[in-house]
Parts: sequence; C-alpha cells; structure tokens
Amino acid sequence: MNVEGTWDLVIATPLGKIKAVLELRQDNGTLTGTARGAGEEVPLTNLTADGNRLTWNQAITKPMRLNLTFDMTVDKDTLTGHSRAGRLPASKVTGRRRTNHP
Repeated sequence: MNVEGTWDLVIATPLGKIKAVLELRQDNGTLTGTARGAGEEVPLTNLTADGNRLTWNQAITKPMRLNLTFDMTVDKDTLTGHSRAGRLPASKVTGRRRTNHP
C-alpha cells in the first residue's frame, strides 16, 4: 500500500480537536515522515507500514511535552485509528490524503 503524500489529520483529544499535517515519503526504499502542528515540526520515529496498517511515534512539546504513539489503518486516501500518550486515554485520529487535482 502506498502511503506517501501529505495527510491532514484531526486528533480528537479530551481538550478538543487538534489539527496536524503528516508528510510521508519514500527515501531510498525507507519510509520517512514528519508531522507539523501547534507551531512545531517533528520527525516520525519507528515508522512502519505493514499491509494497511501504519504506525509511528513522535515527541511533541506543544501544547505540552508528550511522547505519542499512533496506530492507524489506511484505506486508499483515508486514515483512521488512534494515538496514545503514555497512560492517558487513547484519542481518535482521522486523516485524509491531499490530492493534487481538483
């Protein structure tokens, strides 16, 4: 499954919805990525695409310092799943891949 591209994410947290942008690229056969949101850009670590499942970790500092783990299912141009920050409850995550045509 090809997951490359720019994805608009919405994370439904107990404090409200947070929007983020995910950039995924193949670099010499290795999947790499970054996430942007809340005024910061962070690299994705442990990024794995296995079948229709996409997982990664990322560390953020805004709105607070957290280490997040994402577990997503890919269905063409849609992502659904959840993120978890330590022992906090999981937050529902949805995403849509941007397209270059109208």
